[in-house]
Amino acid sequence: MSARGKARKRALDVLFECDARGLPLGDTLPARTQAAERDPTQPPVNPYTTELVEGVAHHQARIDEVLATYAEGWDLDRMPAVDRNVLRLAVYELLWRDDVPDSVAISEAVRLVTELSTEQSPPFVNGLLSRIATLKDSLVQNGGTSVSE
Repeated sequence: MSARGKARKRALDVLFECDARGLPLGDTLPARTQAAERDPTQPPVNPYTTELVEGVAHHQARIDEVLATYAEGWDLDRMPAVDRNVLRLAVYELLWRDDVPDSVAISEAVRLVTELSTEQSPPFVNGLLSRIATLKDSLVQNGGTSVSE
């Protein structure tokens, strides 16, 4: 697994923990960073992990709005928590990370849900993210934000 792949997995761990504990996304990041610094058996929190978690937390309202709009027949609350947080990571990368090709954001999201979620998750995640990627330019403009933010 690439360094960025590991960073995505670690970011997912942090987002999932916050989601499961009912905390705002990103709230457990400082504790995970400190734990990794003190205990070498803990997975590291590298700079890209931090960027992902902080980016998702900062843009969560818009990310969740996009997901709710295009996840036809699915409320965010009904999605498996792994899928919901993988989708948040991928949408953040699609809309706000110029350095990540759309195909990479999508394939990494599919890889994570294939490894960690249900059998139905990979096609659902792939289809939803592919749809969002095709609408990327209008989503960024309509969201009042730029990809460089």
